[in-house]
Amino acid sequence: MRKLLTTVAVTALTLAATAVAAQAAPAPGGPGLGDRYYPDYGNSGYDVSHYDIRVRYTPATDRLTGTTTILATATQDLSRFNLDFVLDVSSVLVNNRPATFTRQGDHELVVTPARPIADDGRMTIVVQYSGVPSTKTAAGFTAWIRTPDGAMAVGEPEIAWWWYPSNDHPLDKATFDVSISVPDGVEAISNGVMPRPPVRETLNYTRWSWRSLKPQATYLTFMTVGQYDVTQDTDAVGRPVYNAYSQLLSQDFRDAAEASVERTAEIVNWEETVFGPYPFEAEGGVVGPPETLGFALENQTRPNYSWAFFRRGANTSVIVHENAHQWFGDSVSVARWEHIWLNEGFASYAEWLWSEKNGEGTAQEIFDYLYATTPADAPIWTTAPADPGVAQLFGDAVYDRGAMTLHQLRLAVGDDDFFEILRTWTAQHRYGNATTQQFIDLAEKISGENLDALFQAWLFTPSKPAVTGATTLARTAPVAPKSWAKISQTHELLHRN
Repeated sequence: MRKLLTTVAVTALTLAATAVAAQAAPAPGGPGLGDRYYPDYGNSGYDVSHYDIRVRYTPATDRLTGTTTILATATQDLSRFNLDFVLDVSSVLVNNRPATFTRQGDHELVVTPARPIADDGRMTIVVQYSGVPSTKTAAGFTAWIRTPDGAMAVGEPEIAWWWYPSNDHPLDKATFDVSISVPDGVEAISNGVMPRPPVRETLNYTRWSWRSLKPQATYLTFMTVGQYDVTQDTDAVGRPVYNAYSQLLSQDFRDAAEASVERTAEIVNWEETVFGPYPFEAEGGVVGPPETLGFALENQTRPNYSWAFFRRGANTSVIVHENAHQWFGDSVSVARWEHIWLNEGFASYAEWLWSEKNGEGTAQEIFDYLYATTPADAPIWTTAPADPGVAQLFGDAVYDRGAMTLHQLRLAVGDDDFFEILRTWTAQHRYGNATTQQFIDLAEKISGENLDALFQAWLFTPSKPAVTGATTLARTAPVAPKSWAKISQTHELLHRN
């Protein structure tokens, strides 16, 4: 009997040890983070805390060489992991040991470390690479924008693949050091602050250094290179302001651009009174050369603007929009891309509030005009903002109907609760990610009201909602608010992203 019990005990221990060993076996990270719009964007198995990007770029040949060091932590026992990247890789080190690597699909770099990484283990990943970004295609296109005097690495939701390896999804934010070596006399601009002035190197190159101190999504990290006039200042509270204007702009465009972008600090200071404290360490803007960038993007601390926004003169509407994104999109980022209205609807409503502030049309007047002049079969109504699909990710429903949703919420709960909702939202999810349902829950909690019917009609139903009571439109011909021409022009260009 004792022998039998001993045998049973040994067998049980052996089975338990086998189960533990099997459970602890390192496994590959996944090529994606569960985003149903972009299933293979980002990668599971690790979390990045910092990128150190060090590149050299030659405008004449469009050739880029670089070394990116990634600091990350494994979120599982990890046998291999993926990075999103399309340039040619020459070597990868993981924790100071050479790693093997291979390609998978059009943008996945699969890395196998010399030793598995334990769950919660630190990783220092060093990738050396080179290539001509404008010749690389992934996801059916090339996001890299080559200009007559340089390049603009600016795009959404993809751009990082063309100039640095990353875990490319807003769920994995990190801090950044970006160092760009360019020929003497060429400027290189990125996010954050300049920790040191440009430094002359050998072979007639100069290195520009930029540092982002707060968590930043990979697509919001940018590199703009060319002939630029760069200005430096501080705002009323001492934050650095860096602006840059392409020297290829004609004087009329340059004047209109400066009359807009140089008001960034004023606009950000006003937005703080509406949305809460500014979340980042610097401000500014970049205006690209003619016939290059066709849209604007809310790059963290320093949006990039197409020259076309200033074709008809100064345009503060786009400055308001892109800087509102510093709160809505950059600090509070989408958990998945289907929630994009949380970025664009809020930034669009900021334009309405700016119009209201400046006496160029109230938010109600803008709502009424947009509602009255948009037919029921227009895409703004046939697309649900809360789930627009990839094809309508930057469509009217996301921008304009998103703003209309917020206005309906404001009418339903009153100004006090509405603006408390906005400020609480930006505070609770600062430097993080969020979903539509979380916003609905917060709105109901602060207002104490059941808002299911409102959000169902305005966010989730692909048809034109009815408006009643205070928002019933007069039967007279609608009159466009003074601000509407600039807002509509701005959105026409923004939709080109």
